[in-house]
Amino acid sequence: MTQNENQPTKTEICLTIAGLDPSGGAGIIADIKTFSAFDCFATAAVASLTFQNTQGVYGAANQSAEIVRRQIEPILQDFKVSALKTGMLPTREIIEEVASIIEEYKLENFVVDPVVRSTSGFDLIDDEALRVLIEKLFPLSTVITPNIPEAERIAQMKIETAEDIERAARFMQSCGAKNVLIKGGHLPGFERANKKRKAIDFLFTGAELHTFEASYIETDATHGTGCTLAAAITANLAKGKNLFEAVQTAKRFVHEAIRTAPQIGKGHSPVNHMVKNY
Repeated sequence: MTQNENQPTKTEICLTIAGLDPSGGAGIIADIKTFSAFDCFATAAVASLTFQNTQGVYGAANQSAEIVRRQIEPILQDFKVSALKTGMLPTREIIEEVASIIEEYKLENFVVDPVVRSTSGFDLIDDEALRVLIEKLFPLSTVITPNIPEAERIAQMKIETAEDIERAARFMQSCGAKNVLIKGGHLPGFERANKKRKAIDFLFTGAELHTFEASYIETDATHGTGCTLAAAITANLAKGKNLFEAVQTAKRFVHEAIRTAPQIGKGHSPVNHMVKNY
């Protein structure tokens, strides 16, 4: 055995603070599987117990801010957390508590996935909580990762073009977000000359814009894709990649996870979180 083989491998620890999807495709369970796919050790705090499956969200039982803190503090007192992400934070009190904890413990590599509404149309956060999320968490974040409907609600505008996406991103930056990744999916005007559809994400870092393209997959296997992308970015930041590299790797991972999805359930199938070849 060589000297290098005797040395222990460093384990990066990631934390997710989000909702629990009992069906396993989204939320904390998706985050844990994604962290594990990138060889990170997963820790978690449940902000809300949701009642859902691949067909929709039917309700939620939110935790108190105190219960959320009591879950998180023992983790931070025991482990060195390299990166963290938030997903569904349903109340103003929880959001304020999470912001306080991040500042108290000086946590870095913080990814905010501003989950506001399920694909099936269930509102997961009210306007007052969203206002506090923007005010308290955006300035602490490394990157925020809204999809188009989330960006529309945050920026209070309709998004139909790339110009609209930039306006929305600049608004979010004016609210304190240093970097904004808007998950564009498929927008009119972004077909190439061969008319192949593309799934395009837009990363705004300061004044710069980076785009990430992948072939558009016609599929219903989209349950938890936003959670998975944010978790993959978190894991890659934990492993020392810069933001551009983390997003690039996460984009490839999610594309392959969608392509190889298990096609289970009666609604939108979850993706394949254990994919390795990306």
